[in-house]
This record gives sequence, structure tokens and C-alpha cells, in this order.
Amino acid sequence: MTNGFDDMILNMTDTTPEPEDYTGEDGLLYCGKCRKPKEAYFPEGKRLFGRDRHPAECDCQRATREERETEEASRKHREEVERLKRRGFTDPAMQNWTFGNDNGKCPQMKHARAYVERWEQMKAGNHGLLLWGKVGTGKSYFAGCIANALMEQEVSVCMTNFAAILNDLAASFKERNEYISRLCSFPLLILDDFGMERGTEYGLEQVYNVIDSRYRSKKPLIVTTNLTLEELQNPEDTAHARIYDRLIEMCSPVRFTGENFRKATAQEKMERLKTLMNGKESCL
Repeated sequence: MTNGFDDMILNMTDTTPEPEDYTGEDGLLYCGKCRKPKEAYFPEGKRLFGRDRHPAECDCQRATREERETEEASRKHREEVERLKRRGFTDPAMQNWTFGNDNGKCPQMKHARAYVERWEQMKAGNHGLLLWGKVGTGKSYFAGCIANALMEQEVSVCMTNFAAILNDLAASFKERNEYISRLCSFPLLILDDFGMERGTEYGLEQVYNVIDSRYRSKKPLIVTTNLTLEELQNPEDTAHARIYDRLIEMCSPVRFTGENFRKATAQEKMERLKTLMNGKESCL
């Protein structure tokens, strides 16, 4: 047992030379490539197991170590981002909603970039966004860009919708409080297509519970909706009023205008299909 321990200590204090290494005038081993010492003396009068020197890192060894550490950090970062995206998106397609894939047609996208760039201030000030406008104007993509960019910074984000939330709550009613608490644990929560969920008494109550819990958590919320700002400011009844009031208090409205990108994309696909069909346009 003792011999094994001694051998381990000796290995820690010994330096294995490479063929090109050499001994300097000071008696230390030097790297034959960078000409820096691979050994250093203990302070005067100090020895370890009879040795007066210990290994030191030459420039070559330091560069190799730093490269290895960089590669390891990069690998861990990629794995963490992948984990966050698997956990944070209800639809894997959302992982492609990035600034890099943006077609440049959404004039509001500059606000998404600014939100990410100032995330620490947004989080500290509990600043949310209410993205409203007609169908297909880029609201969900805008929110997805923010989510992906923050996840790339290893910020945990959840992007979901109330249809999925209500289904989850119905499937595990006994764990409702735990489920809502988990939603509120994310530094940023994004609720997509708000207002599209079923408007039953139970559904509205759960919608309010989620939004109110998020409100009390003092963490940012981003909401996308096809409802107009006027509809949100003038709700039809008390059940909707208390939900909308919370949203407007938590989130600053951003209006989305312009063409319906989905229609434009569909038209482009139709034109490409006509070309591929070689003269069969009349059948389409």
C-alpha cells in the first residue's frame, strides 16, 4: 500500500522528457520546441520525497491543455443547449426559429434582438412583451428567436401554449400546483397563440391561475395573440377581464403589421409547384 502511494507521489513530482527536450544550464528540463522549462525548483531548502524539483507547464503543454479545456467546455455547452431546447419547446420545429434563419421581412425583429441583448435588464425589471397582430405576421417566430437566442446563452426558457397546458393539467389534476410552479420556475415563459384555447369556465380559471402565478413570480412573460389590443382592453366579461388586466400590466404591447407570411409562403410554393409540373398550371 505504501509503495503504491510512494509511486504515485513520485509520478506527480517527476517529468517524462520528450526526445527533443534538453537540460538547461540551471539543471532543469526544457522543452525542445518552445524552449520553456518543464520543471521548477521547490523553494530553497524544500524537498518532496528527496526531490528538489517539480513538474512545470511549458508553453506547448499550456496550449495543449487550454485547447483541450476549450473543446470540453464547447462540448458541455452544446449538450446543455440541446437539453434546454428539448425541455423548453413543445414543438421541435421551434428550434429552427432563429435570427440566423430570419428572412428579414418582419420589421419588428429589431425589438427581439434588443430584448436578447438587454436580457439581464429585462429580467431584473420583469419586462414582458405582448405581441399582437393578425395571423401570419411573424409573432410566434419573433418569440421563438428570443427563446433560441437565450437558450444559446444557457438561459432556461419555456415556449408553449394554453392548449398544451390545459391538456397537461387535465391529465394530472392532482399535480396542478406543482405543474404551474414548474412553469413559473423558468426565467422566461412564452405563451404562444393566447386566446385560441377553449373558453370554458374551467379553462379560463386555469388560464388565470397560470398567468396570476407568473405575475406573482415576478419573472418576465412573453405572449403572442391574434386578439387586438382593443379586445384586450375591453374584455367581454369579468372572467376575461381579470386575465387581460394581468397581461397588460405584465407585458408591453408590440403591434405586428404587414403581409401574412404564411400566405406569401404558400403562394411561393404554389408557383414552384407550377414550374415543376411543366405546363400543368391550368390544373392548379
